Amino acid sequence: MSRVVTSHTNPTVKAVRALHMRKAREESGQFLAEGLKIVTEAVELGFSPKILMFGQDAADHPLLVKAIGATGMAGGDVIEVNREILEKVARRDNPQSVLAVFDQRFAPLQSLEPRSAGVWVALHRVRDPGNLGTIIRTADAAGCGGVILVGECCDPFSVEAVRATMGSIFAVPIARATEAEFIAWRGAWPGSVVGTLLTATVDHRAADYQRPTLILMGNEQAGLTPELAALCDVNVKIPMRGRADSLNLSVATGIMIYAAGE
Repeated sequence: MSRVVTSHTNPTVKAVRALHMRKAREESGQFLAEGLKIVTEAVELGFSPKILMFGQDAADHPLLVKAIGATGMAGGDVIEVNREILEKVARRDNPQSVLAVFDQRFAPLQSLEPRSAGVWVALHRVRDPGNLGTIIRTADAAGCGGVILVGECCDPFSVEAVRATMGSIFAVPIARATEAEFIAWRGAWPGSVVGTLLTATVDHRAADYQRPTLILMGNEQAGLTPELAALCDVNVKIPMRGRADSLNLSVATGIMIYAAGE
């Protein structure tokens, strides 16, 4: 069911390596995931690899055998490669022994069902893929309904973001919207929309979170724009007691997710 490739000039190897670049991901509609744990998560959630690449040291692992079967059943390509190719594709000196390529999936904004979960997250112009991946992972851990990317955001399917999700990229619905699309869609939101602002006067622990709650977070540098802050039923602040005057976006979002979910 598998074939052996030993040359890094092989067209498939080059195509997989190119998925580090956003242009290649957008043109192919695919993305790269690293590690047997993440690949196993994907298979268990119904995502079959389009390409499954593995090193000899992982060949007999029962979870890899299962992934190979799922790839073959879906008509995917199973490739055994050497360590040098794994390093080239992963762009790391100490690569995972299993890499896989999957089709991207975005949930249409209009398909989301707000009442299906108690808490949702919307991110406006998030820039850092590590932050985005961590937020997706936190949303998964907390049982959020999904993550909505508003405006020009970093790519949730970048290698860095996917790594940070630790497999949650396959478990959490992700939708995209322009600012105008989000503003129109928000008008029918049946619960609370809650934003965070440094200038807010309401403590995040004292806010009235009406389910379903949509947590709206601004980007790392500027926070929420006045236009999006105005969409919120309430804007809150997370108190700063030390010298730091703000929190990392993924940390602040995690705090808000759990505050809204209590």
